Amino acid sequence: MTQPRKADGRKARGEKKRRAIVEATLRVIERDGISGVTHRSVAREAGVPTTAPTYYFATLDDLLIATLLWTAEAVCDDMLRIVASGGTAREIAEVIARSVDENRGRTLAEYELYLLAGRRPELRAAARRWLDLAVETVRPADPVAFRALLAAVDGLLIQGLIADVAPNGDELEPIVSFLIRGRDEFPAAPREQ
Repeated sequence: MTQPRKADGRKARGEKKRRAIVEATLRVIERDGISGVTHRSVAREAGVPTTAPTYYFATLDDLLIATLLWTAEAVCDDMLRIVASGGTAREIAEVIARSVDENRGRTLAEYELYLLAGRRPELRAAARRWLDLAVETVRPADPVAFRALLAAVDGLLIQGLIADVAPNGDELEPIVSFLIRGRDEFPAAPREQ
């Protein structure tokens, strides 16, 4: 009789350290901007040895790509869960309001990364990943209308980030209501089994 294989603890610790490095990268961007990202600054922020970031990410582009991919998944988890479940205009407005107020630093860091892809072609596929995830998550029957909604939400977030006073849910709700009007006429495409 063979013994069941134990989970490789080294692999789990490695994944945990890798994620800590990626999360630390976003915190460094939040605090210091993209220009503050070095393997050394990220190691310090993550509380790992100085060589750890280069072990997992040979170049800064590799590190930035991993951070973009991680933030894409986080955005999908937060916003798209609400949209995919048929969330109300109020629920969507509240997520946007939190993103530009209490989570402003993180949102700013995510957009800074996202916009860097406009200058650095090697980052573009990772920056577009959140759009792919959005379509995969929601599976809209009308992808054009859905992409228009995503573009409008991007616009609302950017406008909120540059506002002197961040908009609140009450201010955003009528705008979001307008954007999702008619959504029930475009139900999600049936999922293949």
